[in-house]
Amino acid sequence: MKRLFAIALLAILLINFYPVNNAKNDLPPYFSWRDIDGIDYTTPVKNQEPCPSCEAYALVAAVETLVQYEVGYPFGCDLSEAHLFFCSGGTCRWGVNVSHAAEYLVEYGVPDEGCFPDPHRKTDSPCDPLPGWENRTVKIKEWGWVEDDEESIKKALIEHGPLVICIWVWKDFMYYNGGVYKHKWGRLVGGHLITLVGYDDSQRCWICKNSWGRNWGEDGWVRISYDEDIFIPHCYGGTGILYIDGVYGNFMPDVPKVYIEEPRRWHIYIFGREMPSIFGRAFIQVGIPRVVGWSDVKINATNTNRVEFYLDGELQYTDDTPPFEWRLDTSPGFHTIEVMAYNEHNASKAIVDVFVII
Repeated sequence: MKRLFAIALLAILLINFYPVNNAKNDLPPYFSWRDIDGIDYTTPVKNQEPCPSCEAYALVAAVETLVQYEVGYPFGCDLSEAHLFFCSGGTCRWGVNVSHAAEYLVEYGVPDEGCFPDPHRKTDSPCDPLPGWENRTVKIKEWGWVEDDEESIKKALIEHGPLVICIWVWKDFMYYNGGVYKHKWGRLVGGHLITLVGYDDSQRCWICKNSWGRNWGEDGWVRISYDEDIFIPHCYGGTGILYIDGVYGNFMPDVPKVYIEEPRRWHIYIFGREMPSIFGRAFIQVGIPRVVGWSDVKINATNTNRVEFYLDGELQYTDDTPPFEWRLDTSPGFHTIEVMAYNEHNASKAIVDVFVII
């Protein structure tokens, strides 16, 4: 009788505990949204500087990845971090509440970059996207917090998509240039938000995308040790690990895509010749291009029939023949170049501030 009781008790234990343990063991040892059956669904690393808009950059990176996954292939999805940041209450003095930004994605969504390009200024911009932006948006159905434990994070990555994580930043993190990061030296600098896209059990690390440009870390990416106590608890009232789910909307709107390639940030132009700037952080706005004499304004425009070039809000030149270019030759001082690109149905915008020396 005792033997039968022991067998029955063992059977109950196996039934109750095996599914949980099996579920944990079923998690793959490696997973990354950079490698789903050989396809990288993430988008290129961007640079948020100089405004502390990391919350919007981390959220948009997650949304862009899910959009490309829903479409089935990478197509250059590029959504507007500036729109999400400023229109959900962000300020360059301190940032934005990531839960408010997530709620904005549910209610209003985020349009493509051409509706509201990031001006890369330390000062706030008004929420003033191009007319008709509502028809060019991507929304999410829900968001929520993930428990701060290894198994829950891995499951959420697989089931929902890239996660937005609040992390502590130590001095040595700012100088990270490769390998699996573990804090070793330097004081605590503050907090930051990045996008967690995968994990690797063989190296015991999380795979994350930052928004400090491609010159930082591993081409803009970082691997963080499982053993590193980096997550900020109670971040914006949650666990510091946020998921989004259910992307929908106008994934591929029929709009021009336009980017200003020259003059570009962190460079100086001497009578049209480009070279890296040695004054990127000195005297005036961080990273602003310097121009000595003149510079050709060169753009990368697709799905575009006509381009208008503006200087400080005044129309300077209209070009309807690719490659679309215009020569900047103006008075010394601080100026803003804006480019408007048009096709049969929509318009898109690009912007860059410049400082003309002579």
